[in-house]
Amino acid sequence: MASKKHPHPWSPLEAPKDLAQKLSLDPETLSLASSDFGLIEHKTPLAVFEPSYVSDIVNLIKYSNSLPIPFTIAPKGKGHSTHGQAMTNDGVVVNMTRLSDFRNGSGIIVYDEYVDVGAEQLWIDVLHETLKHGLTPLSWTDYLYLTVGGTLSNAGITGTTFKFGPQISNVLELDVVTGKGDLVTCSPDNNSELFYSVLGGLGQFGIITRARIVLGPAPTRVKWVQLLYSDFSAFIEDQEHLISFHERNETKGADHIAGCILVNHSRLNLSFYPPNHHQRITSLVTEYGIIYSLELVKYYDNNSQELVNEEVQNLLKVLKFIPSFSFEKDVSYEEFLNRLHESELVLKPKGLWNVPHPWMDLFVPKSRITDFNEGVLKGIILKENIYVRFLVFYPMNQSKWDDRMSSVIPDEHIFYALAFFRATGFDKVEVESSEAQNQHILEFCKDNGIKSKVYLASYKTQEEWVEHYGSKWKIIEKRKAEFDPKRILSPGQRIFN
Repeated sequence: MASKKHPHPWSPLEAPKDLAQKLSLDPETLSLASSDFGLIEHKTPLAVFEPSYVSDIVNLIKYSNSLPIPFTIAPKGKGHSTHGQAMTNDGVVVNMTRLSDFRNGSGIIVYDEYVDVGAEQLWIDVLHETLKHGLTPLSWTDYLYLTVGGTLSNAGITGTTFKFGPQISNVLELDVVTGKGDLVTCSPDNNSELFYSVLGGLGQFGIITRARIVLGPAPTRVKWVQLLYSDFSAFIEDQEHLISFHERNETKGADHIAGCILVNHSRLNLSFYPPNHHQRITSLVTEYGIIYSLELVKYYDNNSQELVNEEVQNLLKVLKFIPSFSFEKDVSYEEFLNRLHESELVLKPKGLWNVPHPWMDLFVPKSRITDFNEGVLKGIILKENIYVRFLVFYPMNQSKWDDRMSSVIPDEHIFYALAFFRATGFDKVEVESSEAQNQHILEFCKDNGIKSKVYLASYKTQEEWVEHYGSKWKIIEKRKAEFDPKRILSPGQRIFN
């Protein structure tokens, strides 16, 4: 879906010399900046800015502010958004990854309890560098080839969120360039309003350029178990039982809890399971229509294998999965964290990676999760035979999120993350049909009073954003007025532009 280009009175050719030499008008560079992972929306910027230093970003923002009509500025890391959130069609895209070329080895500095990271760095590189010191960040996303600044501008979630909170809950300090062009170091105790604003702030209040991330001791191995359920109630009860260990400060619980949904259609993703069990699992899915898979992971070290085996078996004893449908792998810690990269390597040669991705991520309150299962998973996904390559499903707890941050979640102690990971061909009708199906699910929630929240939202109107933020909207407005009064930053989110 191409966006209509809006004329802007400013031309990159008018920029001061120190900025002009870093503004690229190369057609190929502009083309790369005009799309993202979603490949659904396309917006061609006036120019792409290639900063060498953080001070270049400061100067660009100050220059825009000085103009009678400022141009918009969209920071872009790996562009893993799905609906043009890191784009602009009447301004400048800042290629944040260029900063790594000039850091001279200072992009990732590991200390005993934390790591200082340039926001342009990839999480996979952070992992590699911290593992050299026997340390690791505690909170992750499922895919590691994303920039630190990108995930911190959203939240950053995975199956460890119940234990350590989202990535934004594991930040000690930030360097931020505000929408006014001020470079500010902030933390919970220093310039705290800016600190809480930009974490989960969708790039609206400032561009993160450095983050100080909490570290802990790194395990070496992972017990990785998948359990299959036909009974939804048993499935969610067991997930909630497993995340309760950490709430009680018990150490014998799981380190990662997630789930996925296997829906009866011709393209089941059974890559985790042993090939000699594929037919058995396929028959099970055919019989029930939907099967629920619980993913239980326990970290351990080379010298604690016997203990972890005992702890995993003790956890499994009380769970209500289908007997004989338990599957286990033992892999390295890095191999587990980087598991989705393996899927990428398989899909890319088949042409199934660089295709449109009409994804949708929802947070659904626990009190309505059974209604969601009946109405959406069974009533829409299964009944209407909608293909979703990965349908991820796992619980999180409100106590691990800081309400002072800009992200929004359901107002319940436990809520579930549901990720509809889908891919289509380039046919416009197919893409629009998938988008319509996503909208159908959102309308079902609204019509039935299910107070879900869209994660990585891509609303088109400010009215929808006001509804999304709810009671936080006034705070979001106030923060925008304080830190980006001319509404320069991240126009692709469509919150204020």
